[in-house]
Amino acid sequence: MGLSPFRRIIARFIFIIGLLLMFLGSGFLLGNLAGISRISVLTSFLFVIIGSFCAFLAVRLNKRVIYLFFAAFLLQVGFFLFLSALGIFPVPFSKSWPLLSVFCGIALFPAGWRRFGTFRIAYVVPSIAFILLGSGLLIFSLDLVAFSFRQFMLNWWPLLIVLAGLVLVLVSLGAKSNAGDSKR
Repeated sequence: MGLSPFRRIIARFIFIIGLLLMFLGSGFLLGNLAGISRISVLTSFLFVIIGSFCAFLAVRLNKRVIYLFFAAFLLQVGFFLFLSALGIFPVPFSKSWPLLSVFCGIALFPAGWRRFGTFRIAYVVPSIAFILLGSGLLIFSLDLVAFSFRQFMLNWWPLLIVLAGLVLVLVSLGAKSNAGDSKR
């Protein structure tokens, strides 16, 4: 069943009012920012607007998880850039770039949920892997440890083999449990 013509008009009107309020609020916010780069704030808003458009496409085009993934990812990047521009997160992008991997991992969760209606191993394992990879690289990028990434890799490279084996075991267990569910 589709919406009645009156409801469709109201929904479009509300959508247009929402967009106007977003642009109006952005303009007022840019006017109030003293000493903050307007270009960086505009860039962050651009990411948020593109992410919102992807979310709209994800809802409008049913079963399109790629739009939901990009919506979650771009919204996170936009809010991070906005917090960086305001100085709330005072670390430059050259040091905080591993957060992109963390954002990818976090964005995979709603995409997997939307596709399957539950958490599946096919999305959970890569999500956790991206989050752990980004967190590990962030530790070295922000100089939170006393040794370098190179020194860590020279000493702890066998850990990568153990982690690769763990991922393969988890994927195979997930495949077995999914095969058992489909036989019932």
